[in-house]
Amino acid sequence: MLYWLAEHLGFPGLLNLIRYQTVRTGGAVATALIIGLIIGPKFIGWLRVRQGKGQPIRADGPQSHLSKRGTPTMGGLMILTSMCLAIFLWMDLSNPYVWACLFVTLGFGTIGFLDDYDKVRKASTAGISGRTRLLLEFIIAGVAATIIMSQNGPHLYLPFTSRMYLDLGWFFPVFAAFTIVSFGNAVNLTDGLDGLATMPVIIASVAFMVIVYLVGNVKFADYLGIPHVPRAGELAIFCGAIVGAGLAFLWFNAPPAAVFMGDTGSLALGGALGTIAVVAHHEIVLGIIGGLFVIEALSVIIQVFFYKRTGKRVFRMAPIHHHFEQLGWAEATVVIRFWIIALVLALVGLSTLKLR
Repeated sequence: MLYWLAEHLGFPGLLNLIRYQTVRTGGAVATALIIGLIIGPKFIGWLRVRQGKGQPIRADGPQSHLSKRGTPTMGGLMILTSMCLAIFLWMDLSNPYVWACLFVTLGFGTIGFLDDYDKVRKASTAGISGRTRLLLEFIIAGVAATIIMSQNGPHLYLPFTSRMYLDLGWFFPVFAAFTIVSFGNAVNLTDGLDGLATMPVIIASVAFMVIVYLVGNVKFADYLGIPHVPRAGELAIFCGAIVGAGLAFLWFNAPPAAVFMGDTGSLALGGALGTIAVVAHHEIVLGIIGGLFVIEALSVIIQVFFYKRTGKRVFRMAPIHHHFEQLGWAEATVVIRFWIIALVLALVGLSTLKLR
């Protein structure tokens, strides 16, 4: 809105600052953070009244989690509200990448909301069926992937090389949709401890804030030997909105959490980061930067695979953060150590920009 207004007026005086993506990125961070902190207390109170017993807690999970009964879920609604308001205020809404990312974010957020609502209504941890969820997610991600492909081609760029890519052709929307859906669910699986998913999402968003800004700038892209995607730099503001909204939510989600993100937030944020990575042609780098989420998802896949075939468990409990809890690690210890891993992996992912 501000960009449209400034552009309509010809960017006079101080409004000339609106031209710069760095200024608008900072504005988006601050806006989402302030809105989130303001609406947080009343929003959490409203959720507590509406949900009563709050998010159902798994009876077969760590016994320490039983004390969390009554904590409301769907805190992702707070994240999406502050994030979207910042996006509409600061971003250039004529950019097709903005709408592709918003489509996935709000679409996945809606699926997550329906799942959370079903869990609360039935007082069960089951939610809607996995097949239904995946079908809806792939439809949403497929539409976004098609939009993205129409703008910047069906190319999969390889890290550690200078603009070397594979032309995926018609297979690109399938690959891109798989990337988006996989990452959305990986973040969802990670969201099992207070603050565990929130900070790694913030860290990954900061990393991709840098990446999309460089990818969108022809001079930086040429210097670094990375793909140049015109207009992709606008998504740095999108990442900024995620960072601000995430920080505000973390204020209330820090142990002991006053509210849980729920599938509403985790699916939406994971899908948003997956879509941003597809736009920037950094899908493989997403697997490095978001390596913590990948590890969490793989731990579940490995556990299920071996248990069905041998009747034995590889981990004491999956996802892997519960394994460490069962080993005797305190919840805060698991969370902070996983944050450190997420930070290290993000730095490794960013190093791919130069190691070519």
